[in-house]
Amino acid sequence: MDYTKLSLLEVSKKIHSGEVTSEEVTSQIIAQIKASEKLNALNSYNFEEALEKAKEVDQKIKDGRVLPILAGVPIVIKDNINVCGQKTTCSSKMLENYVSVYDATVIEKLKEQDAVFVGKANMDEFAMGSSNENSAFGPVLNPIDNTRVPGGSSGGSAASVGAYQCYAALGTDTGGSIREPASFCGVVGMKPTYGRVSRYGVVAFANSLDQVGPLTRTVKDNAVMLSAIAGYDDKETTSVDCPVPDYLNEIKDDIKGLKIGIAKQFFALGMDEDVKIAVEKAIEFYRQNGAEIVDVDLKNIDLALSAYYIISSAEASSNLSRFDGVRYGFRAEKYDDLVDLYVKTRTQGFGREVKRRIMLGNFVLSSGYYDAYYNKAKKVQQLMTNEFEEAFKKCDVLLSPTSPSVAFKLGEKSNDHIKMYLSDVYTVPVNIVGSPAISFPCGKNQDGLPIGLQLIGKKFDESTLYTLANYFEEHNKSNFGGRDE
Repeated sequence: MDYTKLSLLEVSKKIHSGEVTSEEVTSQIIAQIKASEKLNALNSYNFEEALEKAKEVDQKIKDGRVLPILAGVPIVIKDNINVCGQKTTCSSKMLENYVSVYDATVIEKLKEQDAVFVGKANMDEFAMGSSNENSAFGPVLNPIDNTRVPGGSSGGSAASVGAYQCYAALGTDTGGSIREPASFCGVVGMKPTYGRVSRYGVVAFANSLDQVGPLTRTVKDNAVMLSAIAGYDDKETTSVDCPVPDYLNEIKDDIKGLKIGIAKQFFALGMDEDVKIAVEKAIEFYRQNGAEIVDVDLKNIDLALSAYYIISSAEASSNLSRFDGVRYGFRAEKYDDLVDLYVKTRTQGFGREVKRRIMLGNFVLSSGYYDAYYNKAKKVQQLMTNEFEEAFKKCDVLLSPTSPSVAFKLGEKSNDHIKMYLSDVYTVPVNIVGSPAISFPCGKNQDGLPIGLQLIGKKFDESTLYTLANYFEEHNKSNFGGRDE
């Protein structure tokens, strides 16, 4: 039997019941990774260690041990999350040969669950991009249509889930980097509340916006993953000490009475006709099944994109100053003095998009421009936070498309940076205000490409998002899953 097409919960049940061994499942996943290698979804493999871990789990099961759901289940980790003894490259020449010396907190938690790590996922360099075309190791291909992008920056994570190379993957989301790839690859992606999941051991892009989250094939699988990685961490200053629910058991079978907010401003931001039709059908589905649809006002939502690129670039320029060719990572071979070493190392080590954002960040933080740009963007952030809080007084969740379009062609937006940045128009407000949001398939366009629906929740209320997303999934099975076989 081919076990690669099963959900995480399905394969976990079979492993733990003894119907199949983790070693057999892991071997099938490894074979699938090799068979779909052309997607370029993974930067590095961990096959030998994965098989050893699988054997270890199998022995525990034989010994009668009761293990967590993730025990023996193969998963993939985005390549900006530190796993001790493995490369953490951030898909950059700057860190091409860097081997991590410690585990991120989320990795420690997954190791406690006895999960099996099969590889590190390709990504946009230092998580900066919306298409996964900015990787120093080449673009990731969309598993549904190989001529299209998988979305970014967690494109490798989403593609590996969609292509049955794993049962779940970790990504990071700074402005939509989990949700957009989930939308483009037809999988489920959760960006948790800021502070819900520890960022310790994750290479920072923009500290005030970054958040780790799971990508999976089903909503319930996603709930299992978030329960495993969430929780307070005293090693990480923005981690919030808030109880973590058992998200799987929190999923309810009834959505009657839940209030879904629709902001007219979302529809004024511009979306493809196929996306608009799918979103309108989803709204009607929820209405017919007992949810209450209410109008809300987010009149400053159009300012989010500008504020996001100012704030994130400012923080990126600061964070990336540590990559100087002195302490670790890439170093230019020929240089005259220390300043020349810095210049040549950073010129050769960083890609074009990373350089662009460093330059933008340094500009908005520079004397004479700080108040005009950065300070104003932070005021917009507070303005938007207040608007979302007012909106959530009227509703439980907000609904929008995840992306204004389906996956676009490779190279289509590479030379039009404004057009590329506009891909994030529906996702960046969530990071600006720190709310949780989930993306899941809600339909397909005329070419069979998946369309993602985004639900945005109140802070630390991921449970309601899972309930509404799972209800849609359970009644619309045809919209879910990876590649059409």
